Amino acid sequence: MAKSKQSVMGRRMKGVFHAPWERAFNKVLTPFEEFIHRQTTSSLLLMGTAVVALILANGPWAAGYAHIMHAPVSIGIGSWSLNMSLHHWINDGLMAMFFFVVGLELKREILVGELASLRNAALPIGAAIGGMVMPALVYFLINPEGDAAVGWGIPMATDIAFAIGALALLASRVPKALITFLVALAIVDDLGAVFVIAVFYTNTIALEPLSVAAGLFILMLVFNLAGIRKPLPYFIVSLVFWYAVLLSGVHATLAGVLGALCVPTNPKYQPERFSMLVKGLMKRFDSSYQTGESILVNDELRAVVQSLENGVLSVQAPLQRLEHAWHMPVAYIVIPIFALANAGIPLELASMSQTLNHPVFIGVSLGLILGKFIGITGVSWLMLKFGLAVLPKDTRFTQIAGVSLLAGIGFTMSIFVAQLGFSERDDLLLISKTAILLSSLVAGLVGILWLYLVSKPVAVDSVDDEKGHT
Repeated sequence: MAKSKQSVMGRRMKGVFHAPWERAFNKVLTPFEEFIHRQTTSSLLLMGTAVVALILANGPWAAGYAHIMHAPVSIGIGSWSLNMSLHHWINDGLMAMFFFVVGLELKREILVGELASLRNAALPIGAAIGGMVMPALVYFLINPEGDAAVGWGIPMATDIAFAIGALALLASRVPKALITFLVALAIVDDLGAVFVIAVFYTNTIALEPLSVAAGLFILMLVFNLAGIRKPLPYFIVSLVFWYAVLLSGVHATLAGVLGALCVPTNPKYQPERFSMLVKGLMKRFDSSYQTGESILVNDELRAVVQSLENGVLSVQAPLQRLEHAWHMPVAYIVIPIFALANAGIPLELASMSQTLNHPVFIGVSLGLILGKFIGITGVSWLMLKFGLAVLPKDTRFTQIAGVSLLAGIGFTMSIFVAQLGFSERDDLLLISKTAILLSSLVAGLVGILWLYLVSKPVAVDSVDDEKGHT
């Protein structure tokens, strides 16, 4: 009891009080470490919701699950209304938030991340292109014509959350640079998927709403050039922009990517200015503080703290703040809801052999597993052979090959493309989803096993150096 009391007093003497779980959330992470941590946690949550969806679609609740997913949902103001099924609201509405975060990540990586340096970016960019072209080619060779041919874009995608989550299981055996390589590859892959959706999975174009969307996009660029850093104007315009893109025939989720590209990257204060501001405010804070006095009764202290908060916001780039704010709800809410709505595949064992032998199943499976492996590994080997790129620090080529297997985990983006390609063919959609789930599972397990066998435990000292001291 005495020891516990002494511990509590020790905490209070330092001027800090910790709630029961607060210490677990107080670790200071770099942006990259925070990104990896959230993607890893998201992959576990994604896996859980996918299993729940499969249970719902194949149990006594199957009819209720299908009824809920197809239930009409309407929003309206006055005479205006927008009516879509719950499933469409999730795929066209919520997923726009996912693509918004993808756009923020793309912009950051291109400006200051791994894709900002040509030397660092060459290998993941080349590998990602190979990892998109080869799977599409494998699929198209198996399904060259008919309704099935439109599914060529399905095996091109890599699920960044699942792939990084799988690689994180081997964090003690792989260098940090290998994780960075996979992140850069997956982000370029996402950019390729966005391009494919925009160009090849848009059926009809309505010019009038498309013109309105173009005007709104230009307006957000004007906001950027005018130095508007508050998120509210962008948010209001983005809502109308999303609706205009939806009416235009272009898939509405692309509004998320384009909206993210308009977010400013320059903060109001430079670090030197912020440092001067903080020093001046802290002098005011110290001179106004009375020992034992609560900030609740000191107006001067409250004013100083508010100024500090404004300064902290102003020294951060709006893109940085929005990526930090939106990443968690997207990773922990939007993507799991998408999995819950789209991973519910009725599995009929009686017809499973027919499904496994269907050209769509074979095309998707071979594309994700074999196509990704050949495309990423092959292009990487060629680029290294001809001196067009260099291996990431402390990595071996066999580890790049292992990552190419993990890139075959398609899931979220593959299912999304399948929904677009086979929207009029429920039978082919069901087969493609089954192929995505099974081949992603195989790619993940084989990739983890491969990397475990070709990698040695990272020395403790180097792990500590990478983590730093917090």
